[in-house]
Amino acid sequence: MSFGLLASFIVFAIIISFSIKKQARRKNINEADFWTKESQANSVRRKSLDGLRYIHIPLEAFPTHLLNDDPDVMDCINILENLTAQKIVNLTGWSNTELKLEYGTANITALSEYDQNYTLLVRTLQKWADALLEAGHGAEASVLMQFAVSTQTDVSRTYYKLADYWISRGEAFRLDQLIHTAEALRSSNRDSILRHLRELL
Repeated sequence: MSFGLLASFIVFAIIISFSIKKQARRKNINEADFWTKESQANSVRRKSLDGLRYIHIPLEAFPTHLLNDDPDVMDCINILENLTAQKIVNLTGWSNTELKLEYGTANITALSEYDQNYTLLVRTLQKWADALLEAGHGAEASVLMQFAVSTQTDVSRTYYKLADYWISRGEAFRLDQLIHTAEALRSSNRDSILRHLRELL
């Protein structure tokens, strides 16, 4: 092995070693920060949940009269009917630690339930909207998707299909509304949604 090649190998090994150690230090710091926050969160007392943004489903405004012979559609309607009696809150992007710090450890079970209800809501709305779109009921599907967007859903398909519908109607200017909503999302889907919508403009 030539001296130059050996020197290059040694330098490369030093750089790799430094990088590994740096990543390990960063990981240890992040873990320490996490456990510090978790310890703080576990000592926070229960706080009032009255200030949460509860979501109420306007089922009477939805196209429940369409596709009543479709079992998938009826399943969606039944799910939403059941959800109207539940508490629903969009907590997408919040970690359990953040929720405990904000609202107290004793509320974490209830908050998780509210968030699960929300996830079921927006997935069901899009499933129903897809069935309506496939059957040629674009206007009615848009009602469902617009409601989902108003709750700050992070279901990418909802934004994309609603954007496609508006463009097909010659209303591409309305994409600005979707972009404005997407910019406020806490979700990891935020950037991909924004990128897609901006490409459509």
